[in-house]
Amino acid sequence: MYDIFPILILYYEATSIKMIDRNVKRTRYLFRVYFEGTLHFKMTSVTSPPCKIFKFQDARASPDQVFEVKSECLHPSPAPIVIDNGSFQTRAGWACNGEEFVHPRLVFKPVAARSRGAARSETQVGNDIPNLEPLRWLLKSQFDRNVVVNFEIQELMFDYIFIHLGIETEGNVQHPLVLTEAPCNPLHCRQMMSELLFECYGVPQVAYGIDSLFSFYYSNTQCGLKPPHTGLVVSSGYHCSHVLPFINGRLDAVNCKRVNVGGSHTAAYMQRLLQLKYPAHQPAITPSRMEELLHQHCYVAVDYQQELERWRSGQFYETEVHRMQLPFSGKAAGSYASVEERQEKRVQQLRRLEEINNRHREERLQQDQERLDALLAVQELLEEGALEQFHRHLVELNMDSAEELQAYIHKLSLSVEQYRLARAEITDFEPPVDEGDGVSQTEVDLSEEPEKPEPEKADHIQPVFNLAEYHQLFVGTERLRIPEVVFRPSLIGEEQMGLTEALQFVLDHLARYSPKEQAAMSENVFLTGGNLLYPGVKERVERELLAIRPFQSHFKVSLAPQPALDAWFGAREWALRHPIGSQGWISRKDYEEKGGEYLSEHCASNAFIPIRTSKADQQASDGSPTEHTQDAGTSAGSLDSDMTKSAGL
Repeated sequence: MYDIFPILILYYEATSIKMIDRNVKRTRYLFRVYFEGTLHFKMTSVTSPPCKIFKFQDARASPDQVFEVKSECLHPSPAPIVIDNGSFQTRAGWACNGEEFVHPRLVFKPVAARSRGAARSETQVGNDIPNLEPLRWLLKSQFDRNVVVNFEIQELMFDYIFIHLGIETEGNVQHPLVLTEAPCNPLHCRQMMSELLFECYGVPQVAYGIDSLFSFYYSNTQCGLKPPHTGLVVSSGYHCSHVLPFINGRLDAVNCKRVNVGGSHTAAYMQRLLQLKYPAHQPAITPSRMEELLHQHCYVAVDYQQELERWRSGQFYETEVHRMQLPFSGKAAGSYASVEERQEKRVQQLRRLEEINNRHREERLQQDQERLDALLAVQELLEEGALEQFHRHLVELNMDSAEELQAYIHKLSLSVEQYRLARAEITDFEPPVDEGDGVSQTEVDLSEEPEKPEPEKADHIQPVFNLAEYHQLFVGTERLRIPEVVFRPSLIGEEQMGLTEALQFVLDHLARYSPKEQAAMSENVFLTGGNLLYPGVKERVERELLAIRPFQSHFKVSLAPQPALDAWFGAREWALRHPIGSQGWISRKDYEEKGGEYLSEHCASNAFIPIRTSKADQQASDGSPTEHTQDAGTSAGSLDSDMTKSAGL
């Protein structure tokens, strides 16, 4: 809004009694100069800042190809299939030696879209959905937070993986499977997963592991560290974040902590802030675009309060703000098209209508011809004397006699002949379409529409409306406020500790670990997970640890080279280093003897404590029902409790 003080001065000068006659023209001139200068300053300061304008990529998924199983995956023995069953992305590939098997073959979002009442075969899965936004209300996932609970959708994901890897799912899947699961996965969920794999697909061996621990294992093996490893794994995924203590090559599941904040919460927070900021562009502010903003334009502030103070500076804001250009039509609303443009548009519409009518006519002709051929084939049975077959076909056609069949054949023959004659006449007579004369009478009326009158020339220049600037989102402090949610869940109304408090709670508790164990974990703090891809996250954790740890104590923070992919790389590396049947693999015999919840522990797995049955023999002899004493967290309500209340504990 313009400064009112100079305007009042000009108005007082213009209304002075002695100068009112001779200063009218001068006052108008001063008003014009002031407004033009102010508008020029406002427009240039907004439309040409020293920052770049970014466009949304709006990446669309392309359907995955169906690969052929290589001979290396079959001989000398079937190679394991490695599946990182993530809640944001699923990755699948082979655990084989060779350059072509280093990366996952399939990377897709674990969602399925099926209309109500549609058949199972009509379900779209993963990359078969090019754009998620139109089908957002139909999307279904197998996850509740980071735990698999919908095994019908999980079966669709397995079908998608096996089919595109070139494996026939009609019979048994002869390849072992390495599958990731959530930390402290409930026993019931693992039982259902094992039942699906062994009973439905008939896999010979299964190995379960935690995705973040597979990433930790891969990092240690690449660095050449000798097992057993000790460290503190900090991971943040799509639905929640975890702090996992790792002591002497095993997960200390009792002291794990979970923070129910992840990438989905940050994306929803970004969408809510921008929709409140730009209410006119709410339909264009989609979750997919918010995820793109998070992954490519946000960063973690090392000192959050100090960074907010820097954003108070106008020069800093103009330099660091990111302008996101929304798609828009270059033609302004309400603009008048010329007569030639309207004629050309009408001609194109007529041509499209004619093409649609011709296509419908051809489809109708083809259907009638196929129907006529089928009826003539039935009539030939009568002529050949195959009365039994003829009467059977009459019953299928819902006809009573040969006369009714003959009448219907005659009717169809006339219809087909009429269609063919009409098509021949259209082909013979196709008058050339003149863009000037081939316009309907309504177009003549439109052409007589009076042209838009030219606006009267004003005393000052009118500012030009910048349509591109109107469709821009200025992403400023949101770049650092959104990732801060992981460290401060109170920003989105979550009453729980942040990642830093969880890290301190696990690390600096003398009742849990000795000073020696605390020092060993502090020297190997490992960050992984797709929600820790922000620049500055490593420096932020180092600053927090510097405040947490005692004076002059040592600590080391390392970030996974590829936080989103290292879990799959680690699972593949584990499968290559551990032969089939060794520690960590679950065979079908183990499944049948020990139950579906059974877990063979290894360096990247959960801790397994089976379901304990108290006084089972005595109660069985008394005829009373058996009381099952199961560890906390195996019920459905355990998903909302702390990580200490989990299935493996």
